[in-house]
Amino acid sequence: MGDCFATLAMTSHFPIISATFLTPSLYYNIDMVVHGEQALLMRVQKGDLDAYGTIIQEYQTSVFNVCLRILGNQQEAEDLAQEAFLRAYRNISHYDPRRHFGPWMRVLAANLCYNHLKKARLEGTPLEEERHRLPDSSQQDPEALLELAQEHQGLYRKIWQLPENQRVALELRHFQGLSYQEMAAALKLPLNTVRSHLYRARRKLAELLEEENHD
Repeated sequence: MGDCFATLAMTSHFPIISATFLTPSLYYNIDMVVHGEQALLMRVQKGDLDAYGTIIQEYQTSVFNVCLRILGNQQEAEDLAQEAFLRAYRNISHYDPRRHFGPWMRVLAANLCYNHLKKARLEGTPLEEERHRLPDSSQQDPEALLELAQEHQGLYRKIWQLPENQRVALELRHFQGLSYQEMAAALKLPLNTVRSHLYRARRKLAELLEEENHD
């Protein structure tokens, strides 16, 4: 599997931590508890960058996949995944290490991507040409190709046609398993607004898939 290298620089006061984002498997997240995670996070809160490097290595792929599912652009997904880990580190003093880090980290990344897309839309920033394309299958190994079966490619292309608020609603509800209340808290939106975004996302996605079936 081809590796895509990205560098996470904490601040000018910190050394550089390298993160390797693997070729994405978009279909699902494999959520595993990192061995000794609680102890690692307590070390991170005391400024141990080696411990945070271990955390990054364990969660970088699932965080990258969240970003790619929402953004539909591999380079932007790499950039936003880096930014997500940077922000997590800057806010690590507020994190309760008794909680599982993975879900918290992925919700942070999803929210970051949502705000990135919203800002780009409001500023009229042109979208990258690569957006809405899946990574080149020739660069993936057979196991990754299984994850990107044809029906899944079609699904993601349809998801990437949705507005950003609907896209992130699908991500948080169906991939991260958040409740409506948790989604509202993560996105800082009223509960009814979150319900509306998810309802419209499901309806629009069903329409797009139905259109494709009739083509």
